[in-house]
Amino acid sequence: MHIDPFGLERWFAKYEHEADIMLAESGIRSLSADRFDTDPGELGYVIPTDGDPEFRAEVASRYDRAADEVLFTVGTQEANFLVFLSLLEDPEDHAVVVTPTYQALHAVPDAVGEVTRVPLETGTWELDIDAVADAIRPETQVIVLNNPNNPTGRYHSLETVEALYDLAVDNDAYLLCDEVYRLLADEPLPPVASLGPHGISTTSLTKAYGLAGTRFGWLVADRAVADAARQWKDYTTISPSIFGQHVARQALGEQEDAILEENRQLAADHRDRVRAFVDAHDLAWHDPVGVNGFVTVPDGFENGTEFCRTVVEEASVVLGPGDLFGYPGYFRLGFGLPTDELEDGLERVSLVIEGEHGVRGSPGDSSRA
Repeated sequence: MHIDPFGLERWFAKYEHEADIMLAESGIRSLSADRFDTDPGELGYVIPTDGDPEFRAEVASRYDRAADEVLFTVGTQEANFLVFLSLLEDPEDHAVVVTPTYQALHAVPDAVGEVTRVPLETGTWELDIDAVADAIRPETQVIVLNNPNNPTGRYHSLETVEALYDLAVDNDAYLLCDEVYRLLADEPLPPVASLGPHGISTTSLTKAYGLAGTRFGWLVADRAVADAARQWKDYTTISPSIFGQHVARQALGEQEDAILEENRQLAADHRDRVRAFVDAHDLAWHDPVGVNGFVTVPDGFENGTEFCRTVVEEASVVLGPGDLFGYPGYFRLGFGLPTDELEDGLERVSLVIEGEHGVRGSPGDSSRA
């Protein structure tokens, strides 16, 4: 099995630890641990390995599903990984993946099966349902969507999602939707797993809740897929983090409304600040849902990689080259970080665009949310 190097992670590994500001982070700023009871008791395994049954039943009720259709995972990355291993059992098994998207959503299925990518319309990032239908084969096991989309921030409508679900049903396949940004929307769509047995939802506490360090996520799928994922999980992380599960109970319980309201307000305020930056430099983007903007590269730079390398070397600010998503004319800007860091980062990037050099500020802490 061959899997491509994860381009964005290798870019981060090269630059983020020495840079002052991480302006490419794709999640909301991290919450302080002192908001939670952080004593989970004995630090043993979570038994059963898919998580506490009562807690899984609580999560399942959000999707109108049963507890045995929910599997707790170490983040969304593992959830997606287990789904692909469960569905693509033969090298000829096929996935249709809507792109651009997070690399793991096409690289992992491409490593174990075959993938056809269906690109969004550049600029508007709209999806042509007919193009998805044309890409489906008899061997197609899954259609893959990330909604809201990373990196563009496009939030596909319920009509679009339901059309994809119908395609999955008609072709005896599944619709997998990575929904990590869903709850940052003012009016979130119903999760895909709630549409019926052909829907699979994956998510975590990372992007919308600001709790990346819990490494806690889950997948929701019909019994056959969930059972297959459990078998694969015995060979990956065995069990979810007991600490993550302990904090997750609180974040999804009495604190949830306050956390999401606070994070939505932060995302909206920061979106306004970035919109002003985009307009000031005559750049373009699709007004995003979530905390990622996919912005056109300023004039004078060959591509996203050249621009982002110049910014990190001249201003000590990390951005995400659009080349790593297959779109060299763009760069990804994350605006979920603390407000003072966002303002400082945007000011430094502005100076680079305006042709100023040596704009590196005082060394500061760089972290990924």
